[in-house]
Amino acid sequence: MPVVTILPGDIEIEVASGETLAQAAWRQDYQWPTTCWGEMACMVCACVVRDGEAAAEPASALEEGCIAERMPRFRQLPGTRLACQLRVIGDGLVVEKEGVRPPVCSA
Repeated sequence: MPVVTILPGDIEIEVASGETLAQAAWRQDYQWPTTCWGEMACMVCACVVRDGEAAAEPASALEEGCIAERMPRFRQLPGTRLACQLRVIGDGLVVEKEGVRPPVCSA
C-alpha cells in the first residue's frame, strides 16, 4: 500500500488502491479538515504537493475547474490539490496540509 507523508508533522498515511488521500485518512481515523466530505464544494481539504508528484494521478479537469472557480486566488499555489480527489498510485508523495490530526487514542 502506498504511503503518503503529510507535512508539517511527518504524518504517514497508507492509501489503499482506488482510495483518495482524504478517504484513506478518514478510514484510519485521522482528522482531515473538511466541511463537504468529498463533494468538491468547500475547498477545505486542499493540500499542496511538495514532492513525489508522479506518485499521484494527475488532477482531473473537474478538480482543476473547482479549484479555479471556488478557491480564493491567494490559496491557489502551485501543486494545490483537493485531498478528496487526490488518488495515490505509488510511494513517495509528500503533501503539506495544516490541521491534519492523528487518531485520538482512547484508554
